[in-house]
Amino acid sequence: MITEYGIGTVKGVLLVAAILIFSVFYFLEDAFVQYTVLFLGVCISLLVVNFFRDPERTTPIVDNCIISPADGKIVVIKELLESEYLKAPAIQVSIFMSPLNVHVNRFPISGVVEYFRYVPGEHFLGFEEKASTKNERTHIGIADAGYKIMMKQIAGAVARRIIANITVGQEATRGERFGMIRFGSRVDVLLQKPTNIAVHLNDHVKAGETILGYYVPPGRTDEGKVS
Repeated sequence: MITEYGIGTVKGVLLVAAILIFSVFYFLEDAFVQYTVLFLGVCISLLVVNFFRDPERTTPIVDNCIISPADGKIVVIKELLESEYLKAPAIQVSIFMSPLNVHVNRFPISGVVEYFRYVPGEHFLGFEEKASTKNERTHIGIADAGYKIMMKQIAGAVARRIIANITVGQEATRGERFGMIRFGSRVDVLLQKPTNIAVHLNDHVKAGETILGYYVPPGRTDEGKVS
């Protein structure tokens, strides 16, 4: 399945590759050139189709869980003070997406989108710490019964377009698609405390399936669940 965010790109690349391969075989008789172009055309087409793939995911039905919004590798887990949306101590979990990962992003919790901001910036490598504050990115704030998270879609060194079909006031559903980042990037999830983190550094996670942690909605007295 190809994501709706990349259908036009995939069709365009496949069409250009097909025309180029046909033209080379039709007009040139050099077998080396013919099969080199064929090989490169097929490889590029497969890479583009692979990048824009959008597999179905089964989101766990677990109360108060936070689902990974992206496929990739956990590169940061740390505590910090988030002053923009949460305005409180938080836990940051950062997921680095290589060009080979699925790049469709999904909502980590259900709730209401309360905040959205696009920030222009640089294009440092996604796994560098300064990417969180220096790179082009979006900031998305979601609240569920008083518990808040903020997500950052961060463009990497190759990624040049962030897609976020987000409107302030809309309902977010855990595991539902909302956008993507093209060609290698990173997603930071900033979690209001208390939150029990269920992943570790260097873990590989899947959007819509892997549980990042569990939270306690304000007003509750239980300690949540721990993986």
